[in-house]
Amino acid sequence: HGLLQYNIHQKRWVWNEDIIRAEDITDNVLHLLSSKMDGLSDNVQTLLKMMACFGSCTSESVIGYLNESVEYAEVRNGLERALIDGFIVTNEEGSLQFVHDKVREAAYNLIPDSDKKQFHYDLGKALYSSCDGKDVEDAIFLPIASQINHGKEWILKDNEFSIAIAELNMKAGKKALDGCDDKTAYSYLGTALSLLPKDHWESHYDLSLRVYFLMASATNSNDEAELMLQKIFEKARCLDDQLPSYLLLNEILLSQGNPKGAYDTCASVLSQLGETIHNSVTPEAASSMLAETLSMYEEVYNDEWINKKLEDEKIRTIAKIYNTFVIACFLCKSRHILVYHMCRAVQLSLQNGTCQYTPLALIHFAGYAMKDEQPASICRIAKNAMSMLKRFDVADQHPLFYLSYYGRVAWRFESLQVCTDKLRRAFEAALSLGHVDIAFYCSIHVIKNSIFSGASLRSIMKEIDYYLHLLKTYKIETARTFLLIFRETVSLLIDNGQATSIEATPCAGDLSDPGNKLRESAFFHKAVQCLWVGHTERCRYYSEKCMPILGPLAQFTTYMSKFYHALNSLDLIRKKNSTKGKEVARVAIPAIRDAAASSDWNFTNKLRLLEAEQQSLRQTHRKAVPLYEAAIESAKRSGFIHEQGLACEKAGFYFKNKAGNNEKALEYFKQARACYDEWGSSMKVGLIKKEIDSLDVSGS
Repeated sequence: HGLLQYNIHQKRWVWNEDIIRAEDITDNVLHLLSSKMDGLSDNVQTLLKMMACFGSCTSESVIGYLNESVEYAEVRNGLERALIDGFIVTNEEGSLQFVHDKVREAAYNLIPDSDKKQFHYDLGKALYSSCDGKDVEDAIFLPIASQINHGKEWILKDNEFSIAIAELNMKAGKKALDGCDDKTAYSYLGTALSLLPKDHWESHYDLSLRVYFLMASATNSNDEAELMLQKIFEKARCLDDQLPSYLLLNEILLSQGNPKGAYDTCASVLSQLGETIHNSVTPEAASSMLAETLSMYEEVYNDEWINKKLEDEKIRTIAKIYNTFVIACFLCKSRHILVYHMCRAVQLSLQNGTCQYTPLALIHFAGYAMKDEQPASICRIAKNAMSMLKRFDVADQHPLFYLSYYGRVAWRFESLQVCTDKLRRAFEAALSLGHVDIAFYCSIHVIKNSIFSGASLRSIMKEIDYYLHLLKTYKIETARTFLLIFRETVSLLIDNGQATSIEATPCAGDLSDPGNKLRESAFFHKAVQCLWVGHTERCRYYSEKCMPILGPLAQFTTYMSKFYHALNSLDLIRKKNSTKGKEVARVAIPAIRDAAASSDWNFTNKLRLLEAEQQSLRQTHRKAVPLYEAAIESAKRSGFIHEQGLACEKAGFYFKNKAGNNEKALEYFKQARACYDEWGSSMKVGLIKKEIDSLDVSGS
């Protein structure tokens, strides 16, 4: 069969991979390889056995350090022969790897089973001795620990050596954690802890502190993490030593959907650091603090301030905690408390200089604290914060910054599609960094924006289901509820939920509770569903429930709610001559006009459609028709296929009911049907088909 043979021209061993896979003869291949390897020189065998212990791939630096040891001084001679014979190759990263897993397996089998543990341990000890006392790269800790840990019972016989190897495992665990390999990190850190003496908190305090903190960071169990952190709070000698653990605890509490716990923890720590925390703030105090902070920003913001570094370590720590504190405030406290403490966070930097936490404080300030009547200031502060972010090496802050920037501010000057794409990347980055709560808040904005921008409904459904699948592991109930609310809307739009609904339904809690953060989304999506189905009275009911909750914050959802409420109200005027509907439109249209002034891409089509509907009611044909056309063209230019279809549908109704031109109505209804079909809404296609059929025009 030619399973394995030496190619004299290539000067290497070759084999027929297809035959090996097709026939169940892997044991034969292993036997042949082992037989060939038995005839190799001691140097080559040692090299192959050593590499097999490290896995399929070994870095050049490991070979270099081992070559400096007495035991492996001839390893490079074996390396050259192994390369020539074709057992190993140099990969694209410059590391050495076996040409096949079976070659590595055969090499490992050169070590008798009874000797394997000792071989691993001796290999790790030789590598450790070669690196001891040298300024080596962090990556070397992983291969040393992976080998030397095989001899744990021998390590424990020497107390001093045990501590040294505990520290080695701590460093290996940190390296693995930095590479987002939590499982490997946890294993190394567990070994480190097991090598410490019973009195380790007294005899090796610093090492104990680091191991416990890193284990709390690496474990996939929040309960275990909290136990590790509680031990740190119990044993730590000062607040400074507790601070990293408090910050990690806050992340855990937020990911568990416990913002009240995070708020209380932050408030306690900030108070210990000398900050005054206000658990109740009047609207007047919040407005005064906001005006004071804006005035200070306008006065201070310049190149001199940007280049002024915040040197005080304590103030930097306070600034870092405030960035978590304001998230907790947003989730569980009144807007006045949120605004007040956000302003305090910004003032810390304005008064003392910039640090890595300044950009995040500024974007939180622009995105959450400032009101809609300050659009120019919001945009300027947000863009300045983005520029400042690039000055600091804070990759771990990027997902949270992008969440605030692209989720709450950038819609004013970026297309909705760009914002969605950036938030999707932020989700992936946050998840890779282990910031699970931030990741799924990004996912909420991704889906919300995808619906608003008219992305393919089937694609949105697929993405929602992907996030819901991940949440079976991560179990963030608030995010799951938001996504189920969105899914219900998308399912209705696709096919009225006939084939796309699922058993799981959103549980938004008590919608009469003012503290329920899900109320806004629950009422808003009920209004959206009713608008697209054409249930005008119910749409008005839910819109009126939703609008007061949205409040004065300048958010995209606020404007979409105004747009839908006004569009529905104009429909109600047409059907029932509602005077209240006229007032809704009178207030909404100037607001949408202001939004379109700063974001033509996202809002002009909406403004033109509202204006067209207004002119339709006034029966001014010469104004209504060009406005419908402008709404259609603007939506098409922005890629809002759903709102292009909506404008065509409204134009169709205008020509059918007001202008009495069925042929023109048919033309617009057909355009609407094509748009809705492209969007993926069988429900809307069905409704439009009924309108087309009712026209009874030849050729429909």
